[in-house]
Amino acid sequence: MIVHVPEIHFSQAQFQPESGSPDLKTPGGQGPPDVSDVRRFLLSRGNSAVADRGFHGLMVLCALSIFGIVALIATELVLRSDLVWKKFGFAFFYKADFDSYTHLPMYWDPVNGHFSALPFIYGTLVSSFLALLMAVPLAIGLAIFLTEMCPRALRSGLAFLTELLAAIPSVIYGLWAVTVLVPLMREYINPWLMKSLGWSGLFSDDNPTGLGFLSAGVILAIMILPIISSLTREVMTAVPYSQREAVLALGATRWEMIRMGVLRNARIGIVGAVILGLGRALGETMAVTMVIGNTPEIRHSLLANGSSMAAVIANEFSEASDDLHRSALIEIGLALFLVTIVVNALARFLVWAVTRGAPAQVH
Repeated sequence: MIVHVPEIHFSQAQFQPESGSPDLKTPGGQGPPDVSDVRRFLLSRGNSAVADRGFHGLMVLCALSIFGIVALIATELVLRSDLVWKKFGFAFFYKADFDSYTHLPMYWDPVNGHFSALPFIYGTLVSSFLALLMAVPLAIGLAIFLTEMCPRALRSGLAFLTELLAAIPSVIYGLWAVTVLVPLMREYINPWLMKSLGWSGLFSDDNPTGLGFLSAGVILAIMILPIISSLTREVMTAVPYSQREAVLALGATRWEMIRMGVLRNARIGIVGAVILGLGRALGETMAVTMVIGNTPEIRHSLLANGSSMAAVIANEFSEASDDLHRSALIEIGLALFLVTIVVNALARFLVWAVTRGAPAQVH
């Protein structure tokens, strides 16, 4: 037996309230529900598409301004160094003229038109690598202590004191080096190094002033210590604690856990922290200028006077004798600018390769 069920059709207009119908009531019959202040503000402000597009454009402009500033600086340096490019080319960075009588190199003689950036590149590299040689072991050891061994009550205070070193102006470091470090090097450390290690040739220069590459390296090591230590601590904290627990569960000692479970996983980030410290050392000006000796020469002894790329710009730019001299200083500045950008970009990439995806932690 087949039963036919009639179809019932509903019109959508049947469910729409008429214009004169009263407002809907709440289940308690007490009128419409209360509207919050935030909801009332959002309903009353109208369409915000124009404001949103304006805000988005402003933020994009702020981001692009950084690239614009870097491009403007690079363009200005390239244009102002045009004289040196035309006269010396790339030989400006690796060649030098020789005196026909003494057969000694004339690296930097603005009066007679001899210009070469070689002694300043040499001094910058020597002082920076000396700083890394002294600062990296201390910074990594400090980061290990703060991350793995330091009592919780002392951790925040010691970390704050370490990072406070980065906030001290470089001229203060230079004044401290002139009044404390240089006399100490002149009276005690340099004579001992010449007596004990003079046979190596690295400490054979009898420099009575106490200035030189070694003094510059010591002050740079103190200045880059908080940078390397802070970033090393950050990448070590980003290593999951499951790595530590797994190594300890296998019967490893604390040192073995740190070496295999922490340092091995954080080594790329530590290298990035070291490179970032190198970038800071390459561009440091005032402190190095006050202790390096400011002599445009290349000496094998670490106790000899020298100069750096930043130091020669700070010393001579305001007193440049002619356009070629000024262009040579700007060319050195361009080289330092490009090297600093590349070094810092590489360091940031290495640190990001370790810390990406790691949650922020409170120390």
